Amino acid sequence: MNYGDVVQVDFGTPVGSEAGFFRPAVVVTSDAFLRFRPATVFVVPLTSTRRTFPSHIEVEPDAVNRLDVTSWAIVEQMRAVALARCSAALGNVGPAVGHQIVDVLAMIVGMP
Repeated sequence: MNYGDVVQVDFGTPVGSEAGFFRPAVVVTSDAFLRFRPATVFVVPLTSTRRTFPSHIEVEPDAVNRLDVTSWAIVEQMRAVALARCSAALGNVGPAVGHQIVDVLAMIVGMP
């Protein structure tokens, strides 16, 4: 597993407006931290529902990320999940989308 990988995650039953169920997500745990083989990783869920939130990043399907449909990274819903909830990597979103996700995360937590 690497930073930017697209994995299927079992998020379980959602509460309120949480992303839930079995859906793709982007791994946002850094490669440096992943070398320690953590039991949990940070992921950003993907949705195929377009909304006009500034915290949603569009991800076009391509041969590298292996998504079937245009998706949006729901960055404000980043969460830690156990590795047991994740599939093997299906693809990778690449550095451009990865940087956009990090920029939105920085905005959400108030980092300059």
